[in-house]
Amino acid sequence: MTQSERDTSVEGVALIVGGGPGISSSCAKLFAESGMRVAVAARNPEKLVLVALEKAHGVRRYACDASDPAAVAQLFGNVVQDIGTPRLVVHNIDGRVPGIFRKSIIEADPVMALETVRNSAFSAFLIGQQAARLMLGNEPDANGARGTIVFTNASASLKGYPSSGAFAMACHAKSGLAQSMARELMPQGIHVANVPIDAAIGWTQEDGTRAHRLAGTTVDDNMADPDHIAKTYLQLHRQHRSTWAFEVVLRPWVEKW
Repeated sequence: MTQSERDTSVEGVALIVGGGPGISSSCAKLFAESGMRVAVAARNPEKLVLVALEKAHGVRRYACDASDPAAVAQLFGNVVQDIGTPRLVVHNIDGRVPGIFRKSIIEADPVMALETVRNSAFSAFLIGQQAARLMLGNEPDANGARGTIVFTNASASLKGYPSSGAFAMACHAKSGLAQSMARELMPQGIHVANVPIDAAIGWTQEDGTRAHRLAGTTVDDNMADPDHIAKTYLQLHRQHRSTWAFEVVLRPWVEKW
């Protein structure tokens, strides 16, 4: 693809870091359907859901350990070379290692706690850093925007639950990073948004129902729908700069908070 071809897309390039059947998949589909050239990065880009996105929507797949600075730098270099400089970057990585779930502060393995922070907050730093470096070189669009960076976050960014210290630490760190970046970059034309999802996320299963591996099957919209989360992300990207939102908390209508 030539540089002129890269520059003629109406919506530009979107990069989603973190690949799975929930938010990342929904974002990839919606962004592609909206005219963007879309890339998805994951440690395992051979996941069936990512292969399906490539076949159905032309989504480019990339292998990347987002907690590795060199791998992240290479990812952005590859995306720029293949499809152009991103104008929308979504960091959608939970980061928890399985062994840290539901561990009290005295039970939590320090190595797993550090890995959780590295996978989540540190990877968000690396992705945000590379995205900002590139976006500052983008020409402002009609809205005066050079790009948008969205960080998916969780309930733990708003409240530290018991037996979840490592994840609370990681989520609070990501919120602090996003807030610092927003104050630094928004005056330079880069919209930064932190989006805590205060809910279980139920994505569509093969039988057509929406379900969560622990919370069961969605009943009466009691779980967040990733397709509608994706719509919120796209709306954030398209917001007028006079009303850029920084933190948008999403939760179902019946969620207790």
